[in-house]
Amino acid sequence: MKRSALAENVSALVFLSPFIVIFGVFLAWPLFYSFYLSLNKVTALVNVFDNLTFVGFQNFIALFKDGLFGWSLLMTLYYAALIVPLGIGTSLLLAVLLNNKLRLSRLFRTAFFLPYVLDLFVVGIVWTFIYSPHFGVLTRIFETVGITYFSEQGFLGRPATAMPAVVIVNVLKGAGFGMILYLAALQNIPDSVYEAAEVDGASWWQKLTRITIPLLRPVTLFMVIVGVVAALNAFVEVFAMTTGGPSVNVGERAYGATWVTGYYLFDTFYVRLKLGYAAAMSYILLAIAVTVSLINLRLLRPKTDY
Repeated sequence: MKRSALAENVSALVFLSPFIVIFGVFLAWPLFYSFYLSLNKVTALVNVFDNLTFVGFQNFIALFKDGLFGWSLLMTLYYAALIVPLGIGTSLLLAVLLNNKLRLSRLFRTAFFLPYVLDLFVVGIVWTFIYSPHFGVLTRIFETVGITYFSEQGFLGRPATAMPAVVIVNVLKGAGFGMILYLAALQNIPDSVYEAAEVDGASWWQKLTRITIPLLRPVTLFMVIVGVVAALNAFVEVFAMTTGGPSVNVGERAYGATWVTGYYLFDTFYVRLKLGYAAAMSYILLAIAVTVSLINLRLLRPKTDY
């Protein structure tokens, strides 16, 4: 028995070894090394990894005094507050519409899901032309109805519209993924539940709010967590469309209207080569993501009655 159990354990480890190696090299080691970097400061811009000085938690302390980092967190919160509910609402709406027996429903599902598989940077570049103040399609459409507000600076050149414009692109691109999740969940709800509700005289709104949405709570929880984490890591769309966005004057300083934390992290690490500072920033983002995910799990977990 002992030899057979040992043989099973060895064979299991052999099959798991590729994953263990990949996990250790690409996930575990970078995680620990980034924490090591967060406790150091670059002292020379030549061979930066060989010119590190241990500074303890000074990078973390400096971040809490950094006004630009605080602004980036605020912009990230603004981005998340826009994209998470809009993304969930759009995905749910598409799923409810396509859950009905419509003609060409498979074609519509494919059409709505197709943008999700496209590269985000490419999508951002395409929408930059669409938003362009000089030859953009949307600008021309607004001009035909007498609206010239976007004719000079476009959608991405104004602080008030830059972030919503980026959010709309991401919502349209990612709605197909959420639609597929909601659609699968909707098709798993028994028809007898709706039939019983109809017998009791429930309206379509009551069926939606009392049956459909509560039963879709696990998918909604997943969408919220994924959306918040994606908002904290937002970078590609901001870089492709706005490169930080138009300036917003706050007091005596000017900040980018789309200067999210992911963009600040990129600028700190790759442009200014402040490796330790950027690593400390990444761990603060990790702590925020874990905290928000735990709160969402607490608020959106299925309710059970005993």
